[in-house]
Amino acid sequence: MAVPLPTSKQPVALGEGNVRASRIRRAPPPVAERQTVLVSRSERDRNAVLLGIVMSALAVIAILVGFASYSGWTPREVVARI
Repeated sequence: MAVPLPTSKQPVALGEGNVRASRIRRAPPPVAERQTVLVSRSERDRNAVLLGIVMSALAVIAILVGFASYSGWTPREVVARI
C-alpha cells in the first residue's frame, strides 16, 4: 500500500477546545398564515366542465333560434295531431 506524502501542515484537532455558539442573531422566520381551501381541485374541475357544457348548449340553442326566426319559422306553425 502506498504511503501518503508528508505535508508541512499540522493536523486539525476537532475534538479539543471550547465550542462557541454563533454570535449572529437572526430573527425567526415569519409564521405563514394557513390558507383554507374552500373547494377541492377535482370539484372545481367538475364545476368548470359542467359550466362549459351548459354554456355550449345555450349557445347552440341561441344559434338555432336565431336561424329559425331569420327564416320566418315559428312554433305556432307546427300542428300536433294526436
